[in-house]
Amino acid sequence: MNPGIFKAYDIRGKVGTELNEDATKKIGRAFADWLPEQGVVAVGHDMRADSSALAAAFIEGLRQQGYDVWDIGQVTSDMIYFAIGQFDLAGGAVITASHNPGEYNGIKLYRDKVTPVGLSSGLDVIRDAAMQDTFKPEAATPGSIEPRSITSEWVEHCMKFAPNLKGFHIAIDAGNGMAGAILPHILPKLPLRAEEMYFELDGTFPNHEANPQKPENLADLSKKVIDMQLDFGIAFDGDGDRAGFVDDRGRMVLGSDLLSIVAYYYLQKYPGAKIVHEVRTSRATTELIKKWGGEPVRTKAGRVFIGAKLREVGAPFGGETTGHFFFTENFDADSGLITALVAMQAISDSGKKLSELVDEYHLYTMGPEINFEVADPAKALGDLREAFKNEQQDELDGLTVNFPDKWFNIRASNTEPVIRLNAEAQTQSDLDALVQKIKEVIGE
Repeated sequence: MNPGIFKAYDIRGKVGTELNEDATKKIGRAFADWLPEQGVVAVGHDMRADSSALAAAFIEGLRQQGYDVWDIGQVTSDMIYFAIGQFDLAGGAVITASHNPGEYNGIKLYRDKVTPVGLSSGLDVIRDAAMQDTFKPEAATPGSIEPRSITSEWVEHCMKFAPNLKGFHIAIDAGNGMAGAILPHILPKLPLRAEEMYFELDGTFPNHEANPQKPENLADLSKKVIDMQLDFGIAFDGDGDRAGFVDDRGRMVLGSDLLSIVAYYYLQKYPGAKIVHEVRTSRATTELIKKWGGEPVRTKAGRVFIGAKLREVGAPFGGETTGHFFFTENFDADSGLITALVAMQAISDSGKKLSELVDEYHLYTMGPEINFEVADPAKALGDLREAFKNEQQDELDGLTVNFPDKWFNIRASNTEPVIRLNAEAQTQSDLDALVQKIKEVIGE
């Protein structure tokens, strides 16, 4: 088993060479041994060709250690989080590699109370046990397995987040991912006219990568919105726990702008509330949260950190710029479907077009995240630290450098061999000059 498959927030590797049924069964056993509570574990999987077999192997590992299992079948990742919270389960796992290409698969793990399991919160212990075969003795009687559908309960839960939607005409790109399996259960209950794109489940992702953070993956959606003069478009990632938007002008809505839109909605609902954000968030978002009477709370980027901070400070909502949005009313967990519903409710309540909200909240120039492949990420960050030593810096997550009129954050990816740059300035020319300077320092 390759230790490199154990990432900061989950497990991901190439199927066959890095992640196979034997490895997955061992991870299931190690997860069972690590779980602090006895009880039922929910296991689901996405639409990739090998996900069903890997889920079966994981379930076998759990049962071997005496855990009872709910096999909830093909689901979006956020349905696993819901199952744990709604039914007070001991834990859960979903077999998915999210938006990664088709040759990859992975496992997202959660323990009781819908607590994500990352390298800093137990995955390191699970990794070591799985790699060293240091398991507790097998249970005298294997745990039970119960096929279980939670789709109707999930849809009922999600409907609460959009109680008064306008009758929008929209396009939805499911990216051939798991959202395409769940959306048909909720769309008939909503006052929407939806143009459906790529709802067919296909783990090879024949149309485009199921990652709404990359502008090129939104090209078909943008064209549909413009050609049909729709209100906006929504795109989901491969495992359905993230949603991205394009506005009525076909423009990609950046994660920070969507965060502002939803933050305003929650600050109307909970005046003075804390709103959690991360190091890549636009200054505009934090300034607006303060202007609206809220308190922005900054934390590290990453799915496991946002939800934990939400719970710690008692915030009703928080999110990261990649589109993982977390809701206290959803057990402090993230959800692509709930993000889409809440954002649509916020747009409904505003009485404005999505493009008007974006223009109102987008106060500075901020481009999409830029990835650089560098031989030595630590050296690159050190060189930048030295080059900008006269500016205000912090290292909450990677390196953030603040100037009076601009800022940037650069951090090593936890899932890919790259460093990721997010930057913002007053004008496009200022932003271009800042990015160019950073490129020169790291030798790009």
